[in-house]
Amino acid sequence: MFEMRLKALAKINLGLDVLRRREDGYHEVKMVMQTINLYDKIVLRKIKKPEIRVKTNLFYLPENENNLVYQAAKLLMDEFEIEGGVAIDLQKFIPVAAGMAGGSSDAAAVLFGMNRMYRLKLSQKELMERGVKIGADVPYCVMRGTALAEGIGEQLTVLPPMPKCKVLVAKPPISVSTKFVYENLNLDGNTLHPDMEALAADIKAGDLQGIAAHMGNVLESVTIPNYPVIAQIKEEMINGGALNAMMSGSGPTVFGLFQDEKLARQACQKIRGKALARQVYLTDIYNNPTSSPRRTAASKAVDTRKEDFKGSPKMKERGGV
Repeated sequence: MFEMRLKALAKINLGLDVLRRREDGYHEVKMVMQTINLYDKIVLRKIKKPEIRVKTNLFYLPENENNLVYQAAKLLMDEFEIEGGVAIDLQKFIPVAAGMAGGSSDAAAVLFGMNRMYRLKLSQKELMERGVKIGADVPYCVMRGTALAEGIGEQLTVLPPMPKCKVLVAKPPISVSTKFVYENLNLDGNTLHPDMEALAADIKAGDLQGIAAHMGNVLESVTIPNYPVIAQIKEEMINGGALNAMMSGSGPTVFGLFQDEKLARQACQKIRGKALARQVYLTDIYNNPTSSPRRTAASKAVDTRKEDFKGSPKMKERGGV
Protein backbone atom coordinates (compact mmCIF):
# COMPACT_ATOMS: atom_id res chain seq x y z
CA MET A 1 0.00 0.00 0.00
CA PHE A 2 1.75 3.15 -1.26
CA GLU A 3 -1.07 5.69 -0.84
CA MET A 4 -3.95 6.24 1.56
CA ARG A 5 -6.80 8.73 1.34
CA LEU A 6 -8.18 9.65 4.74
CA LYS A 7 -10.69 11.96 6.32
CA ALA A 8 -10.24 13.65 9.67
CA LEU A 9 -13.58 14.50 11.29
CA ALA A 10 -14.32 17.53 13.46
CA LYS A 11 -15.80 17.41 16.95
CA ILE A 12 -18.17 19.60 18.91
CA ASN A 13 -18.58 19.82 22.68
CA LEU A 14 -22.16 19.12 23.72
CA GLY A 15 -21.05 19.99 27.23
CA LEU A 16 -17.87 21.52 28.63
CA ASP A 17 -17.18 22.08 32.30
CA VAL A 18 -13.96 23.11 34.02
CA LEU A 19 -13.66 21.77 37.56
CA ARG A 20 -10.40 23.27 38.76
CA ARG A 21 -6.92 24.42 37.86
CA ARG A 22 -4.34 21.74 38.63
CA GLU A 23 -0.95 22.31 40.21
CA ASP A 24 0.77 21.46 36.91
CA GLY A 25 -1.04 24.36 35.22
CA TYR A 26 -3.55 22.22 33.32
CA HIS A 27 -7.26 22.41 34.00
CA GLU A 28 -9.40 19.51 35.17
CA VAL A 29 -12.29 19.25 32.73
CA LYS A 30 -15.44 17.26 32.14
CA MET A 31 -16.75 17.27 28.57
CA VAL A 32 -19.14 15.43 26.33
CA MET A 33 -17.57 15.16 22.88
CA GLN A 34 -19.36 14.39 19.62
CA THR A 35 -17.99 13.79 16.13
CA ILE A 36 -19.70 15.48 13.19
CA ASN A 37 -19.51 14.94 9.42
CA LEU A 38 -17.28 17.92 8.70
CA TYR A 39 -13.77 16.85 7.86
CA ASP A 40 -10.35 17.56 6.37
CA LYS A 41 -8.93 15.45 3.55
CA ILE A 42 -5.53 13.84 3.94
CA VAL A 43 -3.48 11.87 1.41
CA LEU A 44 -0.49 9.85 2.67
CA ARG A 45 2.13 8.63 0.18
CA LYS A 46 5.22 6.55 0.74
CA ILE A 47 8.43 8.14 -0.53
CA LYS A 48 11.94 6.70 -0.76
CA LYS A 49 13.76 9.63 0.84
CA PRO A 50 13.79 9.35 4.66
CA GLU A 51 11.85 12.53 5.40
CA ILE A 52 8.39 13.88 6.17
CA ARG A 53 6.92 16.26 3.61
CA VAL A 54 3.80 18.25 4.48
CA LYS A 55 1.74 20.30 2.01
CA THR A 56 -1.44 22.20 2.92
CA ASN A 57 -4.01 24.33 1.13
CA LEU A 58 -3.70 27.18 3.67
CA PHE A 59 -0.68 29.44 3.39
CA TYR A 60 -0.56 30.24 7.10
CA LEU A 61 -0.34 26.64 8.33
CA PRO A 62 3.13 25.29 9.17
CA GLU A 63 4.48 22.55 6.92
CA ASN A 64 7.18 21.40 9.33
CA GLU A 65 7.48 19.92 12.82
CA ASN A 66 5.07 22.54 14.15
CA ASN A 67 2.19 20.82 12.36
CA LEU A 68 0.54 18.00 14.32
CA VAL A 69 0.39 15.75 11.22
CA TYR A 70 4.18 15.95 11.01
CA GLN A 71 4.48 15.10 14.71
CA ALA A 72 2.15 12.11 14.32
CA ALA A 73 4.13 10.70 11.41
CA LYS A 74 7.46 11.27 13.15
CA LEU A 75 6.29 9.62 16.35
CA LEU A 76 5.61 6.31 14.56
CA MET A 77 8.55 6.57 12.17
CA ASP A 78 10.98 7.03 15.05
CA GLU A 79 9.48 4.34 17.26
CA PHE A 80 9.32 1.67 14.54
CA GLU A 81 12.42 2.81 12.61
CA ILE A 82 10.43 2.99 9.40
CA GLU A 83 12.59 3.04 6.28
CA GLY A 84 11.92 5.73 3.72
CA GLY A 85 9.54 8.59 4.35
CA VAL A 86 6.04 9.91 3.88
CA ALA A 87 4.43 12.79 2.00
CA ILE A 88 1.32 14.28 3.62
CA ASP A 89 -1.14 16.36 1.60
CA LEU A 90 -3.55 18.11 3.98
CA GLN A 91 -6.66 19.86 2.65
CA LYS A 92 -8.30 21.84 5.44
CA PHE A 93 -12.07 22.38 5.72
CA ILE A 94 -12.48 22.30 9.51
CA PRO A 95 -12.07 25.86 10.85
CA VAL A 96 -8.57 26.37 12.24
CA ALA A 97 -8.00 27.16 15.94
CA ALA A 98 -11.75 27.20 16.42
CA GLY A 99 -12.63 24.70 19.17
CA MET A 100 -13.31 21.79 16.80
CA ALA A 101 -10.11 19.73 17.27
CA GLY A 102 -9.16 20.02 13.60
CA GLY A 103 -5.42 19.68 14.19
CA SER A 104 -5.90 16.82 16.65
CA SER A 105 -8.17 14.99 14.22
CA ASP A 106 -5.61 15.42 11.43
CA ALA A 107 -2.95 13.89 13.69
CA ALA A 108 -5.27 11.01 14.61
CA ALA A 109 -5.93 10.27 10.94
CA VAL A 110 -2.19 10.20 10.21
CA LEU A 111 -1.60 7.81 13.11
CA PHE A 112 -4.33 5.55 11.75
CA GLY A 113 -3.01 5.79 8.19
CA MET A 114 0.62 5.18 9.07
CA ASN A 115 -0.39 2.18 11.16
CA ARG A 116 -2.19 0.59 8.23
CA MET A 117 0.18 1.66 5.48
CA TYR A 118 3.26 0.29 7.26
CA ARG A 119 1.40 -2.66 8.85
CA LEU A 120 2.47 -1.74 12.38
CA LYS A 121 -0.46 -3.76 13.82
CA LEU A 122 -1.17 -1.29 16.63
CA SER A 123 -4.60 -1.60 18.25
CA GLN A 124 -6.86 1.40 18.65
CA LYS A 125 -5.92 1.56 22.35
CA GLU A 126 -2.23 1.61 21.43
CA LEU A 127 -2.81 4.40 18.92
CA MET A 128 -4.67 6.38 21.56
CA GLU A 129 -1.82 5.92 24.05
CA ARG A 130 0.59 7.37 21.51
CA GLY A 131 -1.81 10.10 20.48
CA VAL A 132 -1.90 11.70 23.93
CA LYS A 133 1.81 12.49 23.49
CA ILE A 134 0.78 14.83 20.67
CA GLY A 135 -2.25 16.42 22.32
CA ALA A 136 -5.02 15.77 24.84
CA ASP A 137 -7.74 15.64 22.14
CA VAL A 138 -5.91 13.19 19.88
CA PRO A 139 -7.00 9.98 21.70
CA TYR A 140 -10.65 11.04 21.35
CA CYS A 141 -10.11 11.83 17.67
CA VAL A 142 -8.71 8.32 17.17
CA MET A 143 -11.78 6.83 18.88
CA ARG A 144 -14.47 9.28 17.68
CA GLY A 145 -18.22 9.03 18.26
CA THR A 146 -19.88 10.12 21.52
CA ALA A 147 -17.74 10.17 24.65
CA LEU A 148 -17.32 11.62 28.12
CA ALA A 149 -13.85 13.15 28.50
CA GLU A 150 -12.30 13.81 31.90
CA GLY A 151 -8.89 14.67 33.37
CA ILE A 152 -7.29 17.05 30.87
CA GLY A 153 -9.50 15.46 28.22
CA GLU A 154 -7.60 12.21 27.78
CA GLN A 155 -9.69 10.00 30.11
CA LEU A 156 -12.47 8.73 27.86
CA THR A 157 -15.69 6.84 28.50
CA VAL A 158 -17.73 5.69 25.50
CA LEU A 159 -21.36 6.88 25.51
CA PRO A 160 -24.25 5.57 23.39
CA PRO A 161 -24.59 7.08 19.90
CA MET A 162 -25.97 10.60 19.70
CA PRO A 163 -29.45 10.90 18.13
CA LYS A 164 -29.22 12.05 14.51
CA CYS A 165 -29.90 15.69 13.70
CA LYS A 166 -28.62 18.49 11.49
CA VAL A 167 -25.70 20.52 12.80
CA LEU A 168 -25.15 24.11 11.69
CA VAL A 169 -21.57 25.28 12.24
CA ALA A 170 -20.46 28.92 11.99
CA LYS A 171 -17.05 30.41 12.68
CA PRO A 172 -16.92 34.21 12.90
CA PRO A 173 -13.89 36.01 11.38
CA ILE A 174 -12.08 36.36 14.70
CA SER A 175 -9.35 34.46 16.53
CA VAL A 176 -9.65 33.44 20.16
CA SER A 177 -6.68 32.46 22.29
CA THR A 178 -7.36 29.30 24.30
CA LYS A 179 -4.70 30.43 26.77
CA PHE A 180 -6.49 33.76 27.24
CA VAL A 181 -9.84 32.04 27.85
CA TYR A 182 -8.52 29.64 30.49
CA GLU A 183 -6.39 32.28 32.21
CA ASN A 184 -9.42 34.54 32.57
CA LEU A 185 -11.87 31.86 33.66
CA ASN A 186 -13.12 32.65 37.15
CA LEU A 187 -14.17 29.52 39.02
CA ASP A 188 -16.01 30.47 42.19
CA GLY A 189 -19.33 29.96 43.93
CA ASN A 190 -21.11 32.02 41.28
CA THR A 191 -19.85 29.97 38.33
CA LEU A 192 -22.69 28.41 36.35
CA HIS A 193 -21.61 24.83 35.68
CA PRO A 194 -23.46 22.71 33.08
CA ASP A 195 -25.23 19.60 34.37
CA MET A 196 -23.01 16.97 32.78
CA GLU A 197 -24.75 14.06 34.53
CA ALA A 198 -28.12 15.11 33.09
CA LEU A 199 -26.56 15.53 29.66
CA ALA A 200 -25.04 12.04 29.76
CA ALA A 201 -28.39 10.62 30.92
CA ASP A 202 -30.17 12.31 28.00
CA ILE A 203 -27.69 10.75 25.58
CA LYS A 204 -28.21 7.32 27.10
CA ALA A 205 -31.98 7.82 26.75
CA GLY A 206 -31.64 9.01 23.14
CA ASP A 207 -33.48 12.22 24.08
CA LEU A 208 -32.44 14.93 21.60
CA GLN A 209 -34.66 17.57 23.23
CA GLY A 210 -33.10 16.81 26.62
CA ILE A 211 -29.59 16.92 25.17
CA ALA A 212 -30.26 20.35 23.69
CA ALA A 213 -31.75 21.59 26.97
CA HIS A 214 -28.72 20.48 29.00
CA MET A 215 -26.01 21.72 26.63
CA GLY A 216 -23.61 24.10 28.33
CA ASN A 217 -20.09 25.51 28.06
CA VAL A 218 -18.54 27.20 31.08
CA LEU A 219 -15.94 28.91 28.84
CA GLU A 220 -18.66 31.08 27.27
CA SER A 221 -18.50 33.18 30.45
CA VAL A 222 -15.11 34.44 29.28
CA THR A 223 -15.35 34.34 25.50
CA ILE A 224 -18.77 35.91 24.88
CA PRO A 225 -18.17 39.15 26.87
CA ASN A 226 -14.97 39.64 24.87
CA TYR A 227 -16.41 38.58 21.51
CA PRO A 228 -20.14 39.52 21.35
CA VAL A 229 -20.49 38.15 17.79
CA ILE A 230 -20.57 34.65 19.33
CA ALA A 231 -23.76 35.56 21.20
CA GLN A 232 -25.18 37.08 18.00
CA ILE A 233 -24.65 33.84 16.09
CA LYS A 234 -26.16 31.78 18.91
CA GLU A 235 -29.22 34.04 18.96
CA GLU A 236 -29.58 33.83 15.18
CA MET A 237 -29.51 30.02 15.28
CA ILE A 238 -32.01 29.74 18.14
CA ASN A 239 -34.35 32.29 16.55
CA GLY A 240 -34.01 30.32 13.33
CA GLY A 241 -35.30 27.12 14.88
CA ALA A 242 -32.30 25.47 16.54
CA LEU A 243 -33.13 23.30 19.55
CA ASN A 244 -30.14 25.03 21.12
CA ALA A 245 -26.85 26.64 20.07
CA MET A 246 -23.52 26.83 21.84
CA MET A 247 -19.87 27.69 21.44
CA SER A 248 -17.62 24.66 20.87
CA GLY A 249 -14.47 24.38 22.98
CA SER A 250 -12.86 27.73 23.72
CA GLY A 251 -14.42 29.13 20.56
CA PRO A 252 -15.08 31.05 18.51
CA THR A 253 -17.05 28.45 16.49
CA VAL A 254 -20.77 28.19 17.29
CA PHE A 255 -22.93 25.18 16.47
CA GLY A 256 -26.69 24.67 16.55
CA LEU A 257 -28.70 21.44 16.64
CA PHE A 258 -31.73 21.29 14.33
CA GLN A 259 -34.41 18.66 13.90
CA ASP A 260 -35.83 20.43 10.83
CA GLU A 261 -33.41 20.51 7.87
CA LYS A 262 -35.37 23.26 6.12
CA LEU A 263 -35.07 25.55 9.14
CA ALA A 264 -31.36 24.70 9.39
CA ARG A 265 -30.80 25.71 5.76
CA GLN A 266 -32.71 28.95 6.25
CA ALA A 267 -30.66 29.79 9.36
CA CYS A 268 -27.51 28.97 7.43
CA GLN A 269 -28.40 31.42 4.66
CA LYS A 270 -29.35 34.14 7.14
CA ILE A 271 -26.03 33.91 9.01
CA ARG A 272 -24.17 34.10 5.71
CA GLY A 273 -26.30 37.01 4.55
CA LYS A 274 -25.56 39.01 7.69
CA ALA A 275 -21.83 38.21 7.36
CA LEU A 276 -21.69 37.04 10.95
CA ALA A 277 -19.40 34.15 10.04
CA ARG A 278 -16.78 33.58 7.35
CA GLN A 279 -17.09 29.80 7.42
CA VAL A 280 -20.58 28.31 7.60
CA TYR A 281 -21.30 24.59 7.22
CA LEU A 282 -24.47 22.53 7.43
CA THR A 283 -23.70 18.94 8.30
CA ASP A 284 -24.91 16.15 10.60
CA ILE A 285 -23.94 13.87 13.47
CA TYR A 286 -21.35 11.14 12.92
CA ASN A 287 -21.61 7.97 15.02
CA ASN A 288 -19.17 5.07 14.86
CA PRO A 289 -20.67 2.09 12.96
CA THR A 290 -19.83 -0.19 15.90
CA SER A 291 -20.88 2.20 18.67
CA SER A 292 -22.23 0.41 21.73
CA PRO A 293 -22.59 1.64 25.34
CA ARG A 294 -21.06 -1.60 26.60
CA ARG A 295 -17.88 -1.40 24.60
CA THR A 296 -14.87 0.49 25.91
CA ALA A 297 -12.34 2.37 23.85
CA ALA A 298 -9.78 -0.33 24.48
CA SER A 299 -12.02 -3.12 23.21
CA LYS A 300 -12.68 -1.77 19.72
CA ALA A 301 -10.18 -3.04 17.16
CA VAL A 302 -8.59 -0.68 14.68
CA ASP A 303 -9.70 -2.87 11.76
CA THR A 304 -13.34 -1.97 12.43
CA ARG A 305 -12.43 1.60 11.53
CA LYS A 306 -11.15 0.82 8.02
CA GLU A 307 -13.93 2.62 6.19
CA ASP A 308 -14.27 5.47 8.68
CA PHE A 309 -11.22 7.32 7.42
CA LYS A 310 -11.88 6.81 3.71
CA GLY A 311 -13.59 9.13 1.27
CA SER A 312 -13.51 12.83 0.54
CA PRO A 313 -15.89 15.58 1.69
CA LYS A 314 -18.44 16.79 -0.83
CA MET A 315 -18.48 20.35 0.42
CA LYS A 316 -17.80 23.90 -0.58
CA GLU A 317 -15.66 26.20 1.52
CA ARG A 318 -18.77 27.89 2.90
CA GLY A 319 -21.17 25.06 2.34
CA GLY A 320 -21.50 21.76 4.10
CA VAL A 321 -21.49 18.03 3.71
